[in-house]
Amino acid sequence: MREKIQNNSGKILFVVVALFIIFLGYNLYLAPVEGIENKFVYLLKTYGYIILFAWSILEGEAGLIMAGLLSHVSHMNLYMAIFVAGLGGFTGDQIYFYIGRFNKAYVHKNFKEQRRKFALAHLLLMKYGWPIIFVQRYMYGMRTIIPISIGLTRYSAKTFAFINLISAWVWAAVTILPAWYFGEEILEVLHWAKEHWYFAAPFGLIIAGSIIFYFYKATKKKEKSLES
Repeated sequence: MREKIQNNSGKILFVVVALFIIFLGYNLYLAPVEGIENKFVYLLKTYGYIILFAWSILEGEAGLIMAGLLSHVSHMNLYMAIFVAGLGGFTGDQIYFYIGRFNKAYVHKNFKEQRRKFALAHLLLMKYGWPIIFVQRYMYGMRTIIPISIGLTRYSAKTFAFINLISAWVWAAVTILPAWYFGEEILEVLHWAKEHWYFAAPFGLIIAGSIIFYFYKATKKKEKSLES
């Protein structure tokens, strides 16, 4: 039974994600308020910690910033939000780690196009050791690859879990705290963006595109430096 679960962990993760999305959609539809924006706010107030935990497993920063804003307006507890978000980030990387540890055939079959990134992750681990576990959350395009690639090696699962947990809580704190502290300013910007979406949307796309391009180029540069 255990082996069967291990061999199908990727499919199980997909089913869990799908069920969570269905759960959110269903409760969003039934929210007893009018307007999609009010429905989202109601959903966050009602299931805030559950959503934050799941969001931190799957992605992260956007959900953490939202948690910081909700903490700013007292709809969430700041310390609980950091604690829950850290646990979510920890859980996500543990899932990826054990997918690599127990599903080598699955990884090699379904991540063929990511071979260069897996090679890079292995080289980073060999060169920098445990700190790469700590900083991988901030590396564009590598946040999933690095935990899986470490799982493929003989790296200690206990050591990975310990560093991963500390890293996740630090990551949660450094993302949520600024959003909480500058909550008023952020809310003012969001209000302005809502009123002037025709200016804000192109500007936001340019900023997001620039950030993605920067990290893409930085990753390529690191690949070349390690290969040379």
